[in-house]
Amino acid sequence: MNAATRNQAVKPPPTLPEVVSATMLMRGQPVLRIEHGGERYQLRLTKNGKLILTK
Repeated sequence: MNAATRNQAVKPPPTLPEVVSATMLMRGQPVLRIEHGGERYQLRLTKNGKLILTK
């Protein structure tokens, strides 16, 4: 086994991101305000059940 093969064998498998339902995230509200990187965003739930993220 060479060094490159040995390094690949040691890497842990990638983890899947956690899944959060939109219902739990929105908590029954039509708008969720999110702050990221010093900017504010709004996640809106439309009447048609779609999610829209705006700055």
